[in-house]
Formats: sequence, structure tokens, C-alpha cells
Amino acid sequence: MTISVVGAHWIAGEWIPSAGATRFEVVSPVDGTVIGGVPEGGAAAAEAAIAAAQRAFLQSQWAHAPRLRADVLLAQAASVEARKDDLSRLLSIETGKLIGVARMEIAAAVSELRYYAGLARAIAGRMLEIEPGVYSHLTREPAGVAAIITPWNAPAILLVRSLGPALAAGCTVVMKPAPQSSLFHTAFLRCLADIDALPVGVMNSFCEAGSAGGELLVESPDVDVVSFTGSTAVGRRIMAAAAGTLKRLNLELGGKAPAIVFEDCDITTVAPQLAAAGMILAGQQCTAASRVLVHDSCYDALAKALAAALAAMRVGRSDDERSEIGPLIDIRSRDRVRRLVEMHADAAVLKGAVARNLPSGGAYLGPSLLAVEDLTSPVIQEEIFGPVLNIERFSTEAEAVKKANATRYGLAASVWTRDLDRAFRVSRSIRSGTVWLNDHNKLFPEAETGGHRDSGFGRLHGIDGLNEFLVTKHIYHRFGRVRELS
Repeated sequence: MTISVVGAHWIAGEWIPSAGATRFEVVSPVDGTVIGGVPEGGAAAAEAAIAAAQRAFLQSQWAHAPRLRADVLLAQAASVEARKDDLSRLLSIETGKLIGVARMEIAAAVSELRYYAGLARAIAGRMLEIEPGVYSHLTREPAGVAAIITPWNAPAILLVRSLGPALAAGCTVVMKPAPQSSLFHTAFLRCLADIDALPVGVMNSFCEAGSAGGELLVESPDVDVVSFTGSTAVGRRIMAAAAGTLKRLNLELGGKAPAIVFEDCDITTVAPQLAAAGMILAGQQCTAASRVLVHDSCYDALAKALAAALAAMRVGRSDDERSEIGPLIDIRSRDRVRRLVEMHADAAVLKGAVARNLPSGGAYLGPSLLAVEDLTSPVIQEEIFGPVLNIERFSTEAEAVKKANATRYGLAASVWTRDLDRAFRVSRSIRSGTVWLNDHNKLFPEAETGGHRDSGFGRLHGIDGLNEFLVTKHIYHRFGRVRELS
């Protein structure tokens, strides 16, 4: 792998020198080579970043300058767009994301920044005359210092969908990326920070392989909002740790997205769409299709067609334009998914194997299709985060809904039918933050996403994403009392 990148911290308007600091290595899942090193920030870097963000919030005009915030967001969008090719390549190499998907993610991040630039200038309160001459002025103000903790699987868009509304609202921020995507985060951040109009301390970031800095972000009384995307287990720990300071939380956690396929579908059309929906980022996406619930009458046909569609997908290097499934994030993840498939080999319609003729150090695994019906099985109840789909039967619409809601997750789902009345009826019955009709994995800056139950709470994207970083203040004033006219 012909790439060598150095990660860094960005605190109080400066890139923090990493000479002599403890460093961790980043390994590419494409071929197992070390592609760069990152300084370990830990609690010291987190503390410095929080202090810089708090100073900027209290002492600069950022919180009160919507036009400045809009201009900065637009400049950030232009900066990212100008470097999209280099960013896409690094994203693909570091995380194993297919190069075409990496390009789409960078484009989506640019779109998101522009969307929130527009909303920055449209934040409005309201005035009420409670009684003659008595007014309540309700303002919408930034919540304060926001901590944004992001995963590795979509490090551009999952950062920007929190960063965009936080900046638009007038918050100052501290960012902490996943260690597996710290190199990309540093390169992406250079685009965001290279804006002359950006006040010092408004944006801060540190990297770490451990958790000391992240724990400080959650526990610090100087952090007002934590926006976290990641596993349900870590989300629970964040909730418990944040209780001491009663800070606002926005948590998007795991998913187990069901796709409900009714008998009126064209199986030959639906099967490849479901295969693609399940194999996005080799299944390592919280909204990826995970369970395929299909009507009894077309179960056999769909199982056969889906297995064929999965088997035909090309497993290959993420930087190869011909690849349809890239590597998992690391060897450990690949082996974990492989063991799960082996444990359920008796239910395998298609069993994925470690791919041949690819770099031996890469984390490649072919797709699997299981047919597990036991609703208590970990195949159905747990997030696999790998290239595995499970197919299940149902006989009635009510049974389909009951099975779709049979897990603690409620992030995303899809319904496949030509009957639009049924599509809307079923979509309203599924306990999920997003339901797609005859499609899957369609996400937009304008449309909110978020979960129920173990998939977390709060919403990102859209207007509600901005509201996650705003608070309402009531200002009372008694003036201009109306006199009785004679």
C-alpha cells in the first residue's frame, strides 16, 4: 500500500505537534499494511479541547452570528468538494469502503454542510402577548459545547450530520473519531478547519485508541450535549456516565433492519436489490438490511434468487472499481462473523468463505444467507455487522409486523409490495425510525433519521437535527401597556 498519513489533534486553532507522543498505528483492511500513525490524545487532549470550546462559546461572537456560521459552513463544503478525490481514496483504503461508495459519502457530506448553512440563517423564535402589555419572548439559542463521537464506518457523513447542525445552531464542538478512521478524520478536518473566518476554538478534535478522552467528554460539566453514533452497549455506558451532569444526549445506536417482502413482488427484481441493501459496506452499516421476512408463497423462490444474487457479487479490494463487496474493517471482525456463520451452518442457504486471490492480510469474507426461524437466536436478536442476511417466513400481514418488531432494535426497515395501502399500513405498524417503501438505505440531509428502543433516541439530519443543538429561552417583559381608549 503506497500511502503514509499522520493523524493529529486540532485544538484552539492549532495542529498539536505529535513528536514524542505515544502513537497508535492504523492498519488498512485492504491488505493488512500499516498506512499511518496517530498520536494518543487521551484525557489531556480532551480537557484542552473542552476548555478551548468553552472559551470560544462564552467569549466569541459565534453563538450570535448566524450569517458568519452560514458562511463558514458554505466555505467548508467548498473545501471538502475541492479535495474530494484524495479524501475518497483515503476513506476507501483506511476503512475498506468501496471507492464508489466513498465518493458518494463525500458528496453527501458536502450536501449536508450546504443544507445546514441554509438553516443557520433561518433560526427563529416567537413573541406572545400574554395579556395587554405583557410579552413572552421565546428565543432559540445554542445549547453550548457539543461533543461529537463518531464511528469508523461512515466517518464523513456521520460526523457532518452532527457537526453541521451543531455549528449552524451556534454551538462550539469537540470531536473524537474512531481510531480505525483517525487518518481520514484528520485529512477531512483539515478541509473543515482551513477556513479563515472560523473563530479560534469553535472546532476542536482529538484522536485516541483508548477511551479516557471519550469518558471525559461524557462526564465533563463543561460539555452540554453529547452526540454519539455507535453500538448499543457503548450508548448505555454513555447514558450512565452522563447522568451525573444531566447533559443532553443524542444517541444513534445499533440496528437490525427487517425487509418485509409480500407475495405481489417481482422476485427477480427484488432479490438483487435486497442483496445490495444487505451488503452495503460488507453489512457494516446500522441501517443495512439484516433480516428478510418473506411471505410463505414466495419464500422458496426468493431464497433461491437471493442466494444467487449474493453469490454473484464480486468480493474484492475496496479501491477496485469492479468490486461489489469490500473487506470488513479488520481480521478480528471477519473471524467473528465467520464463526457465527459456522455455528449456524445447518441453516445456511449460502455460506460465505474467506475470499481467495486477494491480499492475505485483507479482511475479506464472502456473503452468507442463513434461514434461522427461532426468534430468540442471536442471528435475529443481535447486530452482526457483517456480510450476513437471514431469511424468515410469515403467513399473514399481522405475523410479518410481529416478527419485524421482535427485536429491541428500531432504527430502519423496508416494506416491499405493489399494494400502497398495505405499504403505508405496515410502515405505520413497524416500530422503526425510518421505513422505506420498495427501496432501502435511502438517506438525505433533509429527512430526519433516528431510532427507537435499543437503537437510541434523538434525530439527526433535517430540521430536527438542528433542534438537537438548540434550547428555548423564555424572556418576560412588561411594557407598552395598552390604555383604554375613550
